[in-house]
Amino acid sequence: MATPTTQSAAVRTRSKLPRMRSSELWYYFGPAFVASIAYIDPGNFATNFDGGARFGYKLLWVLLWSNAMAILIQYLAAKLGIATGRTLPQSCREHFSRPTSIGLWVAAEISALATDLAEFLGASLGFYLLFGGWLTHYGWSKTEILLGAAVVSAVCVFAILALELWGFRKLELGIVAFVCIIGMCYAVEMFFIHPDWHAIAIHTLIPTIDSKSIYIAVGMLGATVMPHVIYLHSALVQPRVQSEIADTPRRQYLARARHLRFETIDVFAAMNGAWLVNSAMIIVAAAAFAGRQWQNGMSIEEAHQTLGPLLGGTSAAVFAIALLCSGLSSSTVGTMAGQVILEGFLDIKFSIFLRRLLTLIPAIVVIATGLDPLKILILSQVALSFTLPFALVPLLLLTSRQQVMGAFVNRRPTRFLGWLTVAVIVSLNLFLLWQTLSSHS
Repeated sequence: MATPTTQSAAVRTRSKLPRMRSSELWYYFGPAFVASIAYIDPGNFATNFDGGARFGYKLLWVLLWSNAMAILIQYLAAKLGIATGRTLPQSCREHFSRPTSIGLWVAAEISALATDLAEFLGASLGFYLLFGGWLTHYGWSKTEILLGAAVVSAVCVFAILALELWGFRKLELGIVAFVCIIGMCYAVEMFFIHPDWHAIAIHTLIPTIDSKSIYIAVGMLGATVMPHVIYLHSALVQPRVQSEIADTPRRQYLARARHLRFETIDVFAAMNGAWLVNSAMIIVAAAAFAGRQWQNGMSIEEAHQTLGPLLGGTSAAVFAIALLCSGLSSSTVGTMAGQVILEGFLDIKFSIFLRRLLTLIPAIVVIATGLDPLKILILSQVALSFTLPFALVPLLLLTSRQQVMGAFVNRRPTRFLGWLTVAVIVSLNLFLLWQTLSSHS
């Protein structure tokens, strides 16, 4: 927590920050890219492909504005972690009453469980799409293949998590590699289609929505502005924060201000990269599937099966590889977020591997009971949108408090944009609730 001495030092040195050097920039790249994997997870595959198939390019604007909100939110999460040296859950436990902290923890756990469910299902589906046809010839049923894929996915996630045993930087680079693979897969997909770039530009810039598209639009919002990585990002910056301990308030401020400047670039690059991948998903779905009678939605399996005849076997294989990489990496990130939430709010130590084992249960149940993975994925994203305010409001309250942030406290324009973001999200959720209730009345 900043002291008056720190604040006065910040005022004197605000204009004396050293210039950023490109060699330093690469050291600070990583946390936002780890967070960005949650913005291109299997939930995004489900909502983006369903939205593109049913409504063409009309919902591209949702991704643009969701990305703008994601940039602001992830910047604030990183700033809180850098300025205070604590994660968002730890700060909530320190500055809010115990009943409030417990309530926030419950909402955070709901978002983490919904995320784990979507991401683990995605990894299992990725394995199924790649190897299911081959295993079917040996007499395996779809449920048996998915259950086997779930076990293999769990082993892979444990292996990825084990990278942290060799240092946090190794795990960061591993996740960044997955982000790059997913991006390359969709770069390849774009070569197979012939999109209408004029329509893409119009629908990216001009919002259009109606009662039919509101449900999937809110799902896309929940899949893009992810609550669990708001908590996680404040923790991802901590290894670097802990290495920047200085002997005077002035040097401490300079170190953290420089860190924040580098992290701002990291956030901007990572979030815009995720936005381009999400947009490519909708564009591919709209170009390949629009007008093919998907009014009631389509499953990811159907999308994969249709891509082959339409765009060739390579396109279908690339789609499956991207989904698999997305599921494995985002499942790893979801497990990390769950651990940050549990340890931060409850002040306990909990094994990240045990956390992963516990979060396997809901996904195994869904697979074993034969529920439609697409419907579960989209439902989980809508649930995430409803839990977003429980992460956003505490973040805005804390980063707007002088006694918490010191010289890094939010300025008036940032506070305005932050509360506007919350208002937009809550308004969309209320509209969705009204639409759902009225359709069943």
